[in-house]
Amino acid sequence: MDGQAWLVAGGGTVGMIVCGLLAARATIRAGAAAATANEAAARTGAAPASRSADLAVLTATVARVDQENAALRTRMSRMESLVRAFSWTVDGLYRWARNPVGDPPEPHRLVQEYNDTGS
Repeated sequence: MDGQAWLVAGGGTVGMIVCGLLAARATIRAGAAAATANEAAARTGAAPASRSADLAVLTATVARVDQENAALRTRMSRMESLVRAFSWTVDGLYRWARNPVGDPPEPHRLVQEYNDTGS
């Protein structure tokens, strides 16, 4: 082989090695980019599941608060009725005390129930 042939053969070999290194470097970068893209896709895919879990917690909380509010409204209505019954009873006793003819009036049935049971 003459000098020119060695140069071509040597240059070709070095060229192939350089091309191989550049290709490997590009493959590594492409792999890293693909991994980053896969992570982003996984996060995006996990977001609806996370939002669904958040929605489930919110829905359960709203249901519990609605239930508590219904119980409080029932209790408040009962208290309003009891206060009204006490007012009527006191009014009857007041009127009787101003003109005490006969026996004092009987307490309202809710007042009597409250006095008997405490609730």
